[in-house]
Amino acid sequence: MDFRLDLVPARRKQVITGLMQLYLYDFTLYTNLEVNRDGEFPAYPGLDDYWKRGSGKYPFLMTHEGHPAGFALVDRLIDPEEGDYYMTEFFVMQKYRRCGLGSWAACELFDRFPGRWKVTQVKKNLPAQAFWRKVIGNYTGQQFEEKTHQSNGNISQYFTSLKVNTVN
Repeated sequence: MDFRLDLVPARRKQVITGLMQLYLYDFTLYTNLEVNRDGEFPAYPGLDDYWKRGSGKYPFLMTHEGHPAGFALVDRLIDPEEGDYYMTEFFVMQKYRRCGLGSWAACELFDRFPGRWKVTQVKKNLPAQAFWRKVIGNYTGQQFEEKTHQSNGNISQYFTSLKVNTVN
């Protein structure tokens, strides 16, 4: 198991930008996203903010045997009602799914950012809901709360991670 999870420096942000196109493609199963006339999805709003100092935003790259395999965008929340951290986006390329990379990376992030977490899935994305319920359930010993958002029907899990580790 040769997995890595690293913060992405600004000089390498194009790897997240490229993987974001694949992520948005996957989302066409659950949302009404369309490509433009050049065959590209629109730029992810606010992606450049992940490389602004002090923004409370953390871009991570997942690799498998040195190859880009996915990414995670983590935000420090400012609303104490919602928690401390938000798994803003989480993507594992199809080739690397079901090998343990996603579960491992999620738990690594929870360990690196101890505190109260919020993880949300689109209402129609049943595979993501099953994944997060399993991962968070295993991580917390089933000690999490799940809520359905009234405005859009999306599902969120809320829980606390306790392991103290450094962000790297």
